[in-house]
Amino acid sequence: MNNASHLAFKEIWRNKGRFLLFSLVIALITVLILFVAALGEGLGAGNREYLEKLDGELIVFQATARLSIPSSRLERDRLPQLRNIEGVQDVGPVGFSAAAIPLGGRSDLFDVSLIGVEPGLPGMPPVVDGQPLIRRTTDEVLIDSTVALVTDAKVGDWLLFRSIQGSDEEFYRLRVVGITDSQKYSIRPSVFVPYVTWARIRPQALVGSGLNDLSSHIMVVKLVDPAEIDVVRQRIEARVSNVQAVDRRTAYENTPGYREQQSTLQTQNGFALLIGLLVIGGFFQIQTLQKVGQIGMLKAIGTPEVLIASALLIQIAIINAVGVGLGGLASLGLSFVFPANVPIIFEPRSAAMAVGSILVMGPLGGLVSIRYSLGIEPLTALGLSS
Repeated sequence: MNNASHLAFKEIWRNKGRFLLFSLVIALITVLILFVAALGEGLGAGNREYLEKLDGELIVFQATARLSIPSSRLERDRLPQLRNIEGVQDVGPVGFSAAAIPLGGRSDLFDVSLIGVEPGLPGMPPVVDGQPLIRRTTDEVLIDSTVALVTDAKVGDWLLFRSIQGSDEEFYRLRVVGITDSQKYSIRPSVFVPYVTWARIRPQALVGSGLNDLSSHIMVVKLVDPAEIDVVRQRIEARVSNVQAVDRRTAYENTPGYREQQSTLQTQNGFALLIGLLVIGGFFQIQTLQKVGQIGMLKAIGTPEVLIASALLIQIAIINAVGVGLGGLASLGLSFVFPANVPIIFEPRSAAMAVGSILVMGPLGGLVSIRYSLGIEPLTALGLSS
């Protein structure tokens, strides 16, 4: 093994320019694969973050909505019905709509998800700065960390929100009382207002019609014992008419386009890995073709084939590891320059899986060149065969 390592390092050092260039190619492939993985994680989190972090174990939909939040409508009378079910600790209604925050001027708009919650009930996120919503009818708002970063808003500041009322634009001033961690929904950062305020300012066809309709899109159910989730779910669906109860994961996986988006990005990642495999395999195959004479000479002087194969494998592993290291560092550096509202998240687990795949991909791609080198005949390679 020492001889194989010496042979591998010797050739890399003699042709360091060529091998460095190929390490940079592997680094670019690494950056591509890591960014596709980070984009998948970011877009997935943008769709599921709020639902995934809910402080309730079950989410209740209108049964005929087929787990579509925009299509679901639950009347207020469902709240006492759900609270009276054995095993339910509390229930909170949640409504979703869209709004925008003017940045600098009223024409420069930052889109956000406007979420209506009942203060103190499941559905309202915990705050990391300031205080939670307390009163049901107030012009107060919780903003998530991304909104705070983009708007530079702090606790106590007033923010202007744009909403479409009928055919006109309306602007509402709300005071920031607290900041939550990242709570994206529908690939937009979120702001939370008391439910009555949400019904008043959310986009609507007729001005003021929201106060006449306080139905919610979903209801979040917190259980006394989370281990009884399946039992309580069955009780809810049996005792409350026209509802469907699911866990948080089922809810966010059925948000519009979530599964299709994730499968598309996973396919792209698979193709990137395949392209990397072919590029690495092609490079080392060309390298082997260029040194047929050298391999023939080694065989002619009695060098064992296992030593030649080991040297090639070590060489491939070194170049691949250097390229992956450079690509990982480049990706880390680039991650710090992206704006906060760009949906790219370098999650350690998915990044480690991507890096591991590339590290395995290098030696796999080089197996063809190793197999070819083992089939080289010394006399033919040296031009001495008849």
